[in-house]
Amino acid sequence: MSDRDENIYLFCSSRPWGIEEFLKVRKQFPGRWFIVCDKNDLEEICEKLAYKVRYAFFPHWSHIVPKRVIENIECVCFHMTDLPYGRGGSPLQNLIVRGHTKTRLSALRMTEELDAGPIYMKRDLDLSGSAREIFLRATKIELEMIREIIENQPTPVPQEGEPVVFKRRKPSQSVLPEKGALEHVYDFIRMLDAPGYPHAFVDHGAFRFEFTDAEWKGKEIVARAVIRKRNDGEGEE
Repeated sequence: MSDRDENIYLFCSSRPWGIEEFLKVRKQFPGRWFIVCDKNDLEEICEKLAYKVRYAFFPHWSHIVPKRVIENIECVCFHMTDLPYGRGGSPLQNLIVRGHTKTRLSALRMTEELDAGPIYMKRDLDLSGSAREIFLRATKIELEMIREIIENQPTPVPQEGEPVVFKRRKPSQSVLPEKGALEHVYDFIRMLDAPGYPHAFVDHGAFRFEFTDAEWKGKEIVARAVIRKRNDGEGEE
């Protein structure tokens, strides 16, 4: 690993709410910070800094990080499960469809093997509300975890237990279930209700109905629907 500059940090997030929340508290953090929101900029910024970075934090980052970055910088990522349970893609959606109402947010050292690195710390996370609300809640907790890591510089410990791996969900899996409890429909709509995610939908002929802003009313669900013409090939695998 290259020599670190104890005063330089990277904040890498490909989701707008991650950047927005960080900017609100940036002045509370010590050191020089560089924000990365585009995967194409990550390696270039690291090279300009000669990889002399104390920590690179990756909240809500959905891209593969180059091997050279992982090997030369202490990269900290965040995963919305109690690792090693729930390694893999679409953790929020996979948790909710499995009936979880709470989880643990894991901060871990990034390695080449996905979600397999040692753990710095874990914090409780409530899974109520829309996906956007949950992501915002998670971001605030992640920022507190970042503060603790900077202040205490903990040594991460290896994961323990048998891994359970989640599969990344496909956009075609966002179609509303045709049967089951009404509560499951509510959960299905809310778990996909965040910018950049394929919203819950149903197709009717040439039209697609997309649902957001679900409210549980006891015996019914009230939600916002956007109706639009389907694109060519939409809905195919």
